Amino acid sequence: MDLKKTIMSLADSCGVSGDENEAAELALNYLKEFTDDCYIKNNSVFGNFGVREQGKPHILLDAHIDQIGFVVTYINDDGFLKISGCGGIDKRLLLAQQIVVLGKEKVKGVICSVPPHLEKSGDESKVPEFSDISIDVGMTKEQAEKVISLGDKVMFMQKSAALMGDRITGSALDDRCGVACLLRVAELLKDEKLDCSYTIMFSSQEELGERGAKTGVYDVNPDIAIAVDVSFALTSDDSNLKCGEMGGGCMIGFAPVLDRELSREMVAVAEKNSLPYQREIMNGETGTNADRFSVNGNGVKSVTLSIPLKYMHTPVEVISLSDVENTAQLIAAYVREGK
Repeated sequence: MDLKKTIMSLADSCGVSGDENEAAELALNYLKEFTDDCYIKNNSVFGNFGVREQGKPHILLDAHIDQIGFVVTYINDDGFLKISGCGGIDKRLLLAQQIVVLGKEKVKGVICSVPPHLEKSGDESKVPEFSDISIDVGMTKEQAEKVISLGDKVMFMQKSAALMGDRITGSALDDRCGVACLLRVAELLKDEKLDCSYTIMFSSQEELGERGAKTGVYDVNPDIAIAVDVSFALTSDDSNLKCGEMGGGCMIGFAPVLDRELSREMVAVAEKNSLPYQREIMNGETGTNADRFSVNGNGVKSVTLSIPLKYMHTPVEVISLSDVENTAQLIAAYVREGK
């Protein structure tokens, strides 16, 4: 598979939390290249692989398919839309963004911005509230109501782009790069006979509290669960105490809610296969689907594997292709061992 092309096409598809159908259908079509046993349930994509043998584990490989966005809450008399957030939106970056309303048809628009010449003193330093935000779709109220309904989702209209070297920028790389990573795992393991079985899941509504993870892990009921997500890559204005290095390989999670033995096994597999890796230390929950996996039923051995990402929850997230590839290689190597 063309990893760069796959990531960019997934990132450009629509999949705001609670309305992931378009992104899920695209992911399903990719997954069908590696197995006929795949389907969509509750906006999450499932694919089952491998050979189950007595005493061997069933491994769940997960990446969330949803992205942050907005919800239309009101259409005023002048045809402007009012919105609220859907997921963890950084309100500092909202003004003057291009957006797409996912109504009866896709409607392009812009988030309104007051020119600096007309701002009141002090306005330039204020972070806007959603009550201050309006969207201009260039329609009257009557025209807008024909194609837009209250509750429709809204997403940034930022297309992915290739940067220098192996880096990509886009608005939904969290976590479509994780989805592409697991597709790469499926490709790596496609023709291999395994001593374990594994299920790939592209779960919905992670940005709303890992809701898809709760139902998905119950449905699969695995012995081991691996959540593939993104985490903070070091930028010039941050600290390496809290961030990983872009290009430094998979960030293997260590946290009280994760299975420490499983985290150590991931480190051992990375070292055995000469794969670059980084340790990510968290002092409580991880903020990923692994938090939900670990408390399913009587408990599931769970770990978070993260791809370093800059500028999280913005329209210009940045990743390195090598980190996606190395994370996929690590997961494939672990599954081959069938622990």
